[in-house]
Amino acid sequence: MARFFDVHPDDPQPRSIAQVVAMVRDDALVAYPTDSCYALGCRMDSRTGPDRIRRIRALDDRHHFTLVCADFAQLGQLVQLDNRGFRSVKASTPGPYTFILPALKEVPRRLAHPRKKTVGVRIPEHPVVRALLRELGEPLLSSTLLLPGDDDPMTDGWQIKERLDHVVDAVVDSGDCGTEPTTVVDLSGGVPEVVRVGAGDPSRFL
Repeated sequence: MARFFDVHPDDPQPRSIAQVVAMVRDDALVAYPTDSCYALGCRMDSRTGPDRIRRIRALDDRHHFTLVCADFAQLGQLVQLDNRGFRSVKASTPGPYTFILPALKEVPRRLAHPRKKTVGVRIPEHPVVRALLRELGEPLLSSTLLLPGDDDPMTDGWQIKERLDHVVDAVVDSGDCGTEPTTVVDLSGGVPEVVRVGAGDPSRFL
């Protein structure tokens, strides 16, 4: 059964954050809130987490996982950025955007797109995930909590626990954080390409 953490959305309790992070460090898979919608997350080097996420969401191996970062410095250690990409990402973060960029060697090869060698990265604005990232000290490997057959991502913590009780290890509930996933922008080809329109304003990349 998944542990349930009721965390304040604006002032996360340090004890709860520390307990969640301890579980993540022990290879747990957690459902947690972001500034766009709820997501599934685990350590970047987790051996079991990516496959568990794929099974829950019925994804194939071409799916772009997202590496959720605490700040721009952390993001810059994972992906290759030219000057234009640097300006685009810097101007849009923190916020509800995911950027697809060429992965550096610090990213495990199994997490990068098998053909393009790219990975999704983002810096969220939600206080709870930012607290988790600060405590963890490394990125979270993440994917939107959108289940097969559902039209929208899940938003209710107790409902998430009921439906995923035996396939995730923890649910971090901080209230409704919306149903619109991030806007995804592919910067790997030199010219920005909006792959998915979501919570972030895409007009700056069009």
